[in-house]
Amino acid sequence: MKFIRTFDKDISPDQLGLTNCHEHIVCRPAYWIEKKVDDLLLDDPEKSILDLQDFVRFGGRSIVDATAIDYGRDVNAVYEISKKAGVQVVGTAGFNKSFLWDTKVPAHLKPIIGNFETYKDWVELSSIEQLVDHVVREVTIGLEGTTIKAGQVKFGTGYNSITPLEEKTIRVIARAHKLTGAPIHSHCEAGTMAIEQMKILLSEDINMSVVSFGHMDRNIDLYYYEKLAETGAYLSFDGLGKNKYGPESARIDAIIALIKMGYENQILLGGDTARKTYYKHYGYYGLGLGWMLETWLPRFVDQCNRAGLDGKQLAQKLLVENPARYLTFREIHHD
Repeated sequence: MKFIRTFDKDISPDQLGLTNCHEHIVCRPAYWIEKKVDDLLLDDPEKSILDLQDFVRFGGRSIVDATAIDYGRDVNAVYEISKKAGVQVVGTAGFNKSFLWDTKVPAHLKPIIGNFETYKDWVELSSIEQLVDHVVREVTIGLEGTTIKAGQVKFGTGYNSITPLEEKTIRVIARAHKLTGAPIHSHCEAGTMAIEQMKILLSEDINMSVVSFGHMDRNIDLYYYEKLAETGAYLSFDGLGKNKYGPESARIDAIIALIKMGYENQILLGGDTARKTYYKHYGYYGLGLGWMLETWLPRFVDQCNRAGLDGKQLAQKLLVENPARYLTFREIHHD
């Protein structure tokens, strides 16, 4: 039976609904705590829930929370928010990028991952098999000692580089996917290194149609996109509204170009709204989680229509059909 794994339960793909494929709802990353960067601490569940309620009010049904264990995840808080807001949340097992790892492992996680001083120690001193076992447990048993299971597995790499430990986690995630069938999400810092990540995944015999490459809108390059998309992989445009990285027109034009190239079934959308100043209700009056549906989506539909495309049909595909296909667990084949 085909299913998508949410925080609450496994659902059929047709129950997913309109989906934001990349967000952070409550997170307290140790790295940013140590650097005293308060903006990157989403640490008030009562304020986060107000933004989720905006998302629901404008038609949102599901959100992928891309917060991994090394980014200060709070599984129980997000679960409670999801229930109160009426949002289906898909959780994330695995890892982020390595520059976050030179920080102390919080005491509450040591019973889960072992008595390591830092995340770097954990990744470096554990065998691939031990790390695979950890990720598989997060998908099949629960995240951080809970019974709340992850619905995707994740790895990350830094800007224009892949460290040996990051390569190790890519191989861990590839092998965890084979044991669970969970879809694979990749953090590409500033949209870089996706092709290099892809080569490592292919060396692990991964079917690229299970993979979504994140932050593609941070590196607008149609040739680069085509090389990824022709493998069957998903391209995640998950920085909508972040005009400090480039105008919204560039993102939408790139998406439309991909659609005209025939890759409309491989595009995902999200906000990666991982700062207090991006949220609407943390007191900074940012765009918030409702903006994608209230403001961005009508513009996208209009620009598609002006380009001779069916904007309404494409909105359904990018926000409903593609997420449901990507997030569906794949059948496990035992050798």
